[in-house]
Amino acid sequence: MTTTQLAPSAAGARFRPGLTPAGLVTVLLGAALPIIDFFIVNVALPTIDADLHASTATLELVVAAYGIAYAVLLVVGGRLGDSFGRRRLFFWGLWLFTLTSLACGVAPTAGTLVIARAAQGAASALLLPQVLSIIQATTSGERRSKALGLYGATGGISTVVGQLLGGALVAADLWGTGWRPIFLVNVPIGLVVLVMARRLPESRAHNPLGVDRLGTALLAVTLLSLLVPLMEGRALGWPAWSIALLVVSPFAAAAFVHVERRLERLGGTPLLPPSVMRLPSVRRGLMVAIPFFGAFGSFMFVFAMTLQESLRFGPLGAGGALTPLAVAYFTVSMLSSRLVARYGQKVVAVGGAITAIGMVALLCTTSAAWPHVTILDLAPAMVAIGVGNALAMTTLFRIVLSHVPTELAGVGSGVMTTNQQTSLALGVATLGSLYAALSAPGAMGPRDAFALVIGVVAVLAAIVSVTARRLPDPRD
Repeated sequence: MTTTQLAPSAAGARFRPGLTPAGLVTVLLGAALPIIDFFIVNVALPTIDADLHASTATLELVVAAYGIAYAVLLVVGGRLGDSFGRRRLFFWGLWLFTLTSLACGVAPTAGTLVIARAAQGAASALLLPQVLSIIQATTSGERRSKALGLYGATGGISTVVGQLLGGALVAADLWGTGWRPIFLVNVPIGLVVLVMARRLPESRAHNPLGVDRLGTALLAVTLLSLLVPLMEGRALGWPAWSIALLVVSPFAAAAFVHVERRLERLGGTPLLPPSVMRLPSVRRGLMVAIPFFGAFGSFMFVFAMTLQESLRFGPLGAGGALTPLAVAYFTVSMLSSRLVARYGQKVVAVGGAITAIGMVALLCTTSAAWPHVTILDLAPAMVAIGVGNALAMTTLFRIVLSHVPTELAGVGSGVMTTNQQTSLALGVATLGSLYAALSAPGAMGPRDAFALVIGVVAVLAAIVSVTARRLPDPRD
């Protein structure tokens, strides 16, 4: 066969534009920005509270609004990239993330900040799905393996950077701007990455899946009608609208399930396909992931608030206290694939157990030394929690996707990440609200409220450890 007689698939593979080292750096920077932003916000919450006079319920929305918008629009963002070009959606997602970061940084009120955070989450939902898609479409073989390894490492590095950078920026109080640089720092970085992104190769799916508009709308209604009243209802005295939304939530969820089943029967591809959800690896993995991510989201929120408001660590001290967790997470996540290859799903059970032990150690340490707790006092518990989360989290993703058909790999990844973000927001809404209620004047007080919430998180981690034993083996 001569060069001119190459089959279309072979010719496409030969002349497909590849991802250069500079291009890989570009997409990894794009992936890092939203992750850094999540951890920066946790460290800065008390400072935002002091400046904007936000209630704890509103601070929960500052965290959860991002997660809700991201969860609802993530799969949509991936499918838009398949249809209209992954580089194009990466570019526009990054533009929107940069603009919404600016909006967050100049927000005059807490309500405005919540709206800007929701828009920032929507921008991330357009941006992040394109990263893996670009890597998958423009690399192969060993280059792809290395690129995916660097992508995984980016999450761990971004976690560490988020803790340290967030604490440093808030503590520096640059030009009297307080917490605002945690968002404004995204603007110059985003502009630089936008210039770099112009040289990325373009790619599209040959048969892109359509966007499930009705399913997306119903999922948004389900999440908002559940999470908003859980976060705001108690603080506002449970007004009629909050009760009405809670009543709407199960009906919206039922309608969502019905629409998804009907669309799949008709040959369409739903937002969260029921056939994928019925796979044992996906079904069981998601049932373990819900308490795991819910516990992690609530822990990060409550711990950041307690460190600064009750233990007087300050933003830099809070970032320093969380750094051992982030470093341990990064280190162990780099080793987790080897452990999974040897021990399979047992890695999740061990991770849940280590996390539970770390939470109990944290509870005992803080209760005994309160209010004179130091970073060194917290470090052993933080390391254990970081190790446990790294073992469980990275392995859960692998298990959920292990038996998903190759042609639905993107859908499976979207299902898992949607579950992750929803569970994080649900954890903040429930246990975050519980902490706010119990730590208020006239209630248990911050020490006992913190101990109770951390105790609940420890129980959830233990449940993860027990239920993980029924997970399918990803090596099969």
